[in-house]
Amino acid sequence: MKDLKMASGCPGQKNRGKQEEKNAKLHGRMSRIKNKLVVMSGKGGVGKSTLAANLAVGLSLRGCQVGLLDVDVHGPSIPRLLSLSGEKPHADHDHLEPISWSRNLWVMSLGFLIPDDNEAVIWRGPVKMGLIRQFLQDVSWGDLDCLIVDCPPGTGDEPLTVLQMLGDNTRALIVTTPQAVAVDDVRRSISFCRDMNTPILGIVENMSGFVCHKCGEHLDIFNSGGGEALARETGTDFLGRIPIDPEIVRSGDEGYIYVKTHPESPSTQSINSILDRMTLEQLVCRQ
Repeated sequence: MKDLKMASGCPGQKNRGKQEEKNAKLHGRMSRIKNKLVVMSGKGGVGKSTLAANLAVGLSLRGCQVGLLDVDVHGPSIPRLLSLSGEKPHADHDHLEPISWSRNLWVMSLGFLIPDDNEAVIWRGPVKMGLIRQFLQDVSWGDLDCLIVDCPPGTGDEPLTVLQMLGDNTRALIVTTPQAVAVDDVRRSISFCRDMNTPILGIVENMSGFVCHKCGEHLDIFNSGGGEALARETGTDFLGRIPIDPEIVRSGDEGYIYVKTHPESPSTQSINSILDRMTLEQLVCRQ
């Protein structure tokens, strides 16, 4: 009996060839990005997206070339936070152009692509994974100092896919609030990153007290110290506390960036100290 030889047009070969091309394209895109920072939290409502947006703008104001990717499929909030709602990216046959917020900051979100903001996005895991791959593989990010990825809360499909696809020079920034109920959920994010062999840049304790604008007194409305205690418990760096400021909420609702419009506030000073730490951790600008 003659040996059976695989035909040159075998579907299996073609599929493998296409996948190899996609993987090469993904690697090519990611290799042009010096650092990738995934902003995560095991708990919703901790201000993760607001922090991601302010860190991205803060780095861009320092001269860094920054990308901000929103992979929260069911609740993309980055377009509103940056006053980019209604923007539509230019699409070619093999790439998407990210939206330019400034000459140093480019943004991509599902919020730019869905036709109706009021419609629920009902997608299973494989569809979410395909979208995230497209955002990493097909978006023309170019040469970046840092790509900041805003993930939805939890340890599900979105953060799992992101960490698997970003490649080298990827670290996680974990956000919590001081309360024990938040810290308990955030603890799972730390174990998730360690299971994924993703280095953790550090923990940020958001909504940590309130600084009175009139007298400067610090009041611990929601307690404080939970994030720092978790950092000690898990051997993770503690990056700092960000106090509550009603202007942060207003800035998000109205689409202006807090660190740019309130440069002298205690909360901006806290965010800037985190940016200083990120710089020391070699998230540095291309010169």
